[in-house]
Amino acid sequence: MKRYEGETCVLAYSGGLDTSVAVAWLRETLGFEVVTCTGDLGATGDLGAVQRKAIASGARKAIVQDARDIFVRYFVWPALQAGALYEERYPLATALGRPLLAKLLVDAARSENARFVAHGCTGKGNDQVRFDLAVGALAPDLTVIAPMRGGMNMTREEEIDYARKHGIAVEATKKSPYSVDENLWGRSIEAGVLEDPWGRPPRDVYQWTADPEEVPAPPYELEISFVEGVPVGLDGEEQSGVDLIKTLNVVGGKYGVGRIDMVEDRLVGIKSREIYEAPAAVLLHQAQRALEALVLTKDALRFKARVAQEYAELVYNGLWFSAHHQDLAAYVRSTQRFVTGEVRLRLDRGTSTVVGRRSAHSLYQTALATYGKGDAFDHRASEGFITVFGLPVRTQARTQALWGEGSEAALEIPRKALTAQTDRAKPQRARK
Repeated sequence: MKRYEGETCVLAYSGGLDTSVAVAWLRETLGFEVVTCTGDLGATGDLGAVQRKAIASGARKAIVQDARDIFVRYFVWPALQAGALYEERYPLATALGRPLLAKLLVDAARSENARFVAHGCTGKGNDQVRFDLAVGALAPDLTVIAPMRGGMNMTREEEIDYARKHGIAVEATKKSPYSVDENLWGRSIEAGVLEDPWGRPPRDVYQWTADPEEVPAPPYELEISFVEGVPVGLDGEEQSGVDLIKTLNVVGGKYGVGRIDMVEDRLVGIKSREIYEAPAAVLLHQAQRALEALVLTKDALRFKARVAQEYAELVYNGLWFSAHHQDLAAYVRSTQRFVTGEVRLRLDRGTSTVVGRRSAHSLYQTALATYGKGDAFDHRASEGFITVFGLPVRTQARTQALWGEGSEAALEIPRKALTAQTDRAKPQRARK
């Protein structure tokens, strides 16, 4: 195996077993001087402790940074404004964090005059793609090394033995039943018994959300304020993005809101059963959609839904730093000009429901919507509208006679479709 004596490699470092072992392995096996880079996105905790552990594991230098505010302002909020939910459910917590960590990694490599960077992703997941593509977009001259993808090839037990041999502090002594990643925007859990898509997730899977059957009995209402699609306050009190998300994670989790159990399509071509906990993300996406429904036109809502899907795919697939993202982001920002107002949510035993919304830019007009006194809608205009709108239908009916002589013919299409569906469902006899 080629060695890089005297070269510096900057490693994306979480402080866990894999990356701690990677520090020593990169030094011992490949001859690198290792500098670690750690960004706190809301789950790292004591950055000083992480820094000390990296040095103790053999790093020449350990760079740490509180990146929570950057994460929320430049990654989470744009994705929220876009309405980005992968396969209409996953709020992309891990996927949004990776491009920021990759940027911090590149910045550290530049400051250390390093030509190599490394990460601890495996060769089976999505994160390897996200790190590699982000580094490639930001610094195509850097070489990416992924020890877990090839070279280290250790089981967890072997990593523990390796760590002890090299004097690296190891907290865990037996394999955790799950693989977990978390940041401010959500918690991702997979592996172990969760790999059976039929099996109910055990209680110990969930750490942020209460069992819906055990939450407080009285429902709870809260009010979220937005300015141009960005959440800025809770219950009339202005809050920073980090604090608002933390508060909603606690409140939503207390009422069992934010659990997501889904089978998703990974970028590498396999289906994976994933469990997510994201109380704040679920509540904010729900509130933001409700406010958009009040202030955006029908056409804008329809097209933005398509953009949201494209945006989510792009983020999930690791293409944050791409021209395509810049183009979509420009459209999304334009749609948010009037997404300012308040939304009231009701939390009750694992569910959240929109029970109120208001905005100075609302397109909802009571005088047009009401059926009571003060109705300003011109009912007589509907006759002419229906005449024009229905013209193509009537023209086709007269010239092509799709339904024959009577209305009974209109039942033929659904009847035939239903018959064909029933026939397919019947058990087929084996041919002799």
